Amino acid sequence: MTDIAPMFGALRLPRSILFGRGQRAALGSATARVGRRALICTDERQAAQPEFAAMVDDLTAHGVETRVFDGTIPDLPLRSIDACVAQGSGYGADVVIGIGGGSSLDLAKVVAVLLTHGGSVRDYYGEFAVPGPVIPLVAVPTTSGTGSEATPVAVVADEERGAKVGIASPHLIAQIAICDPELTVTCPPGLTAFSGADALTHAVEAYTTLARPVDAMLTEEHVFVGKNMLSDHFAKLAVTNIFRYLERAFVDGSDMEAREGVMLASLAAGCAFGTAGTAAAHALQYPVGNLTHTAHGQGVATLLPFVMQFNRPACTDGFAELAELVGIGGATAADRSQSFIEAVAELFAKIEIPPSLEALGLRADQQDYVAEYSLNAARLIKNNPRPLDLAAMQTITRAAFAGDRASLHAA
Repeated sequence: MTDIAPMFGALRLPRSILFGRGQRAALGSATARVGRRALICTDERQAAQPEFAAMVDDLTAHGVETRVFDGTIPDLPLRSIDACVAQGSGYGADVVIGIGGGSSLDLAKVVAVLLTHGGSVRDYYGEFAVPGPVIPLVAVPTTSGTGSEATPVAVVADEERGAKVGIASPHLIAQIAICDPELTVTCPPGLTAFSGADALTHAVEAYTTLARPVDAMLTEEHVFVGKNMLSDHFAKLAVTNIFRYLERAFVDGSDMEAREGVMLASLAAGCAFGTAGTAAAHALQYPVGNLTHTAHGQGVATLLPFVMQFNRPACTDGFAELAELVGIGGATAADRSQSFIEAVAELFAKIEIPPSLEALGLRADQQDYVAEYSLNAARLIKNNPRPLDLAAMQTITRAAFAGDRASLHAA
């Protein structure tokens, strides 16, 4: 009898997740159970929407006082966080609500940390630096991509360092996540594409992250613990739905079935990578995003087919399993795994994801910087299924810059 690897699973999730059309109407009642003075983190565009006003009215009707900060800036520079903390200081908030895209949700997470524990944002960079529980968090996403409503991480832009930095702690997980696909109907095609492609990247990387040796202390010593049986379940749901619904949502934003499917994929992908973690595509995007000033989802999606091609020797079976999941055939696992990479690239082409880092706006003389700087994202590098060093990152970056996946077949 051959030895079989022991089963292992881990999940860290919100205490309550509500999903479906009209679920935003539960915000007031759900919030009133955890707090009575809410600081709402959002952006200027979202704050002007009638749906936002209705949610604030619902909070008021349930006895929750509100103060709104609508100055969220994309990619979340530290000045945006400081401005929100200044507005919230002295208010006495006992619950923080994020309503908007990933930056608004991440702002709510970081502000909850600072209002609870004080100090500077930089005090909390890395893993497990948040010393204890924070003011209760409620997350209401209005885009379908980041999955931040379900994850233990917030990413901020430290402009002084010229870098995006992650804050990762189980204390950042929202107590309540309310995912209402009706809030995504106004997302324009480009944002729909980048966000949905981000969700697929989360799912594919979570499903193929390096599986760690099973150890009872794994979740105590690492925020992101690698591939496991429970995160795999959510990753597969996300991949299935992105292939089924993302192109439809991109073509027709009023297609509610497609909007539902993509938002469920985003949530599921967040549940998957919030425990398993992500890998090289995300590590490379940090410097790429800083240099090109492009959306996170756009960057990781541009990189994903190239990272998958590089990683294929280490996760042929994983890619083959995902291929079968979405109806892609092939005589062998090797054939199916390659066909899945091709299918991801074809889907991204249909929704107008840039096909190369050059098309994304990276300059040729910035390639080595990207490769070198990406290695600083240790929590992502250690998760990659194939070992990464500077030479490996340069190989991926150059192929992605040229739009040449064929060069990675023998890498």
